[in-house]
Amino acid sequence: MSPVLVTGGSGYVGTQLIAALLRAGRAVRTTVRTTAREAELRAAVRRGDADDAGLEIVAADLTADDGWSAAVADCEEVHHVASPIPVAQPEDPDELIVPAREGTLRVLRAARDAGARRVVLTSSFAAVGYTPKPGAEFTEDDWTDPDTPGLAPYPRSKAIAERAAWDLMERDGGGTELVVVNPTAVFGPALTTDVRSSMHLIKAMLDGTMSVAPRRRFGVVDVRDVADLHIRAMAAPEAAGRRFLAVADGPTLGFLEVAEILRRRLGPLAARVPTQEAPGEDPPRPIIHNDRAREELGWRPRPAETTIAESAESLRALGLLKEE
Repeated sequence: MSPVLVTGGSGYVGTQLIAALLRAGRAVRTTVRTTAREAELRAAVRRGDADDAGLEIVAADLTADDGWSAAVADCEEVHHVASPIPVAQPEDPDELIVPAREGTLRVLRAARDAGARRVVLTSSFAAVGYTPKPGAEFTEDDWTDPDTPGLAPYPRSKAIAERAAWDLMERDGGGTELVVVNPTAVFGPALTTDVRSSMHLIKAMLDGTMSVAPRRRFGVVDVRDVADLHIRAMAAPEAAGRRFLAVADGPTLGFLEVAEILRRRLGPLAARVPTQEAPGEDPPRPIIHNDRAREELGWRPRPAETTIAESAESLRALGLLKEE
C-alpha cells in the first residue's frame, strides 16, 4: 500500500492525524518546513500512542515549489492540513491570503501531477459562516463572501483559498478527487509542546491572561475528531467533491461558557479563568449543522465539554501550566 502524505505534519491537527494513521497501520510521509525539528515531531507522534517507525519526514514549504513533486511521489492519498494560522491579524491581508491560496494550489497541482487518487483539504468554518446570515444557521452550502465589510484577513484567506481549490480541481483536476473538511474552533489534547491554534486561548484562560471573556459565540470540535473525519473523508467513495462541517453536537459556545466548563471540571486549576464577559450586545449564537458528516460518513464527535476539559488536562500533562 502506498504511503499517505500529510502536509504540515508538525501542527496541531497534523500530529494527531499522523498518529491516527500510524495506529491504523498506514505508512505516512509528512512535510515540514524544515527537518531541524524532526526529533520533536517524532516525540509528538509517540505521545499519540503511535509507532513513528512508519513515518517519513521530508522538507517542503508552501511558499516554494521545491520538494513538492518528491513529497507526493507514489502517494495515492494526500491530506493537505498545512496552513498559516496567525496569533494576530496582519495589517496587510496578503500576508495571509497569498500563502494560503498559493500554497493550497501548489499542493493540489503536485498531487494531480503525481496521479493522486484524492486530496482531503483542511479548510475552516471561516470559509463557511463569516458572512452574516439571518438566523445564523449554517450548512456546507454556505460560503463566506471574501468581500464582506470588515472581514478579518484570516477568514478572508480561508474563503479565498478554498474557492481557489475547488476552481482548480473542477477546471483542471485530472483524475484527482477533492474533499474538504471545514472545522469550527479546534480544541482537544495537543501532542506538541508548542501552544498553537485555539489551545493558546485555553492557556490564557487558565493562567489569567484572559481576565475578561470576549463576547463571541463559536462551534467547538475535538482535534482527534477532525483527524477522524479526514480519514473517513478519504475512505468513502461518495465523499468526492463534498464539503464536511466538523463541529460537536449541541449548541455553540461562548468564552464565558468555556470558562464555566473549565471551572466545573478542573476545580482549583481553573481558579483564574474569567468570570465576566466583555461589555456589549450579545452576538448571534450560530447554529452549525454536522448532519452531512454524521449521516454520510458515520462520524460521531465527542461532546464539547469533554473536549474543553481534556484540552486543559493536556496542557497540564505537557507541563505548560503553572500550578500553585
